[in-house]
Amino acid sequence: MKQQRFNEQFASIYDLAVSLSKQVDADALLVMLDGPTDWKQLSARAGHEKILAAADTVEALEGAKEAGLETIVLGMHEAPVFEKLTHALLDSVAKEILEPNSEVIAIYSGFEADSMDSISFIRLDEHLGRLTARDLRQIETSVPLETLKVVVDLAVEIGREGREGKPVGTMFVIGDTRKVISLSHPAGFDPVKGYVRKERALPDPRVREAIKEVAPLDGAFIVAPDGTVEKACQIVDADHVNLTLSKGLGSRHWAAAAISKSTNAIAVVVSESNGTVRLFKGGEVILRIEPFRRAMKWKDFEYEPPSATGD
Repeated sequence: MKQQRFNEQFASIYDLAVSLSKQVDADALLVMLDGPTDWKQLSARAGHEKILAAADTVEALEGAKEAGLETIVLGMHEAPVFEKLTHALLDSVAKEILEPNSEVIAIYSGFEADSMDSISFIRLDEHLGRLTARDLRQIETSVPLETLKVVVDLAVEIGREGREGKPVGTMFVIGDTRKVISLSHPAGFDPVKGYVRKERALPDPRVREAIKEVAPLDGAFIVAPDGTVEKACQIVDADHVNLTLSKGLGSRHWAAAAISKSTNAIAVVVSESNGTVRLFKGGEVILRIEPFRRAMKWKDFEYEPPSATGD
């Protein structure tokens, strides 16, 4: 593993970032790294500022926790810097390292690999959320937490991004798979039919991207507890009797409420009108997530070094 040398340039830009963090009263410093560095220097120079170290591998962060830093493993070797920053911040919120309305100073290699040359002031959108690990853990039943998190993250992305600039509504039904299938029928062509299980596994980023492509099609995705998409484009036939939903929720939400009441499954619905994600259990909405329309707000700033007199 190649070391990220804490050289003069790294030290200079890091010291500037720490100064800016103190000036704007930021909640944390996020340092995007390509390899392990001098963690003691990062900690000592930051004073009381919270430090998040993010890298693609566990090995690149070795020793960071022992130095008092929070760590985020990205696993996004080929992704652009902006996507890595987005993921690091989303993961920090989901793991409750950061609050949803945090302000963060990020330091990273924006122009040249292995060279710390960029600083950004990032303000997380106030609508980021209600999505926290604690929220999901509270509603975990027969559905494993990791599977639930993967599906909810995918639903939030669909709600935020849509497809080709257009809003998309869709539904995922997770768990109690046999019973869910017995209460469903195909809406038409099933785009996942004929693929082996590993090619339908949502933990694989390529599978999630493929699911985004077919999300605009009618019907629900039926997801097994291990995160495998068993069927797609399914019409839910569960009974709607004795259900009560808020005004304005359409047929997709009623179907989600019905299937979650008739089975032990959890239904996740993306609203086509505004991208809102709702989780249903036992026929009721148990969690609502408002995807922010842009991943982050980036703010330009002017920095004036303190005068020699200290005024």
